[in-house]
Amino acid sequence: MTTSGTPRRASEPLVDFLERFVASAQFQQVFEEGMRLVEETADYLDGPGREVARGLSRDDAMTYATESMRLTTRLMQMASWLLLQRAVAAGELSEQDAKREQENINLPALAQQPNETIIARLPRELTALMGRAQRLYERILRLDEMIQARHAAPEGGANPLAGMFGRIEAEFSSGLRKKSDSNGK
Repeated sequence: MTTSGTPRRASEPLVDFLERFVASAQFQQVFEEGMRLVEETADYLDGPGREVARGLSRDDAMTYATESMRLTTRLMQMASWLLLQRAVAAGELSEQDAKREQENINLPALAQQPNETIIARLPRELTALMGRAQRLYERILRLDEMIQARHAAPEGGANPLAGMFGRIEAEFSSGLRKKSDSNGK
């Protein structure tokens, strides 16, 4: 059914909820959360984190440096993804251009998390930032999967169930014809 109450035809395109989401206040919230996390992480790593790292043992300082670089890389990739989606929603970038740009962003490669032994050696502030980044990453990854599924949809935005709707409609039509033929005899 459409919003007017009339049945939607199988040939009509489905509503693109993701397109609406990217233009929504919810997306703006995810965007702002991501940008805020980038700033907070940079402030921590350039300030208090630098002081904390100086007080660590050589091995722990190496672990700290490795994990802070991973965190920074993850945040930059997520920020790039968010900026890309916002540019598409604002009409500043075509979906084709965005698709090409997205090839430079490798979200699945960011999934690797350090084990608990490594996390236990890191300062609490850094692990808190890592946890927040992980949660944001998981949200962005789900959104990205939705976008990729949309791009894999049939050409022209056709309803992927159109064939099924057509068969159902044919069955109902056939059944109605049989019924009217038997009533007419």
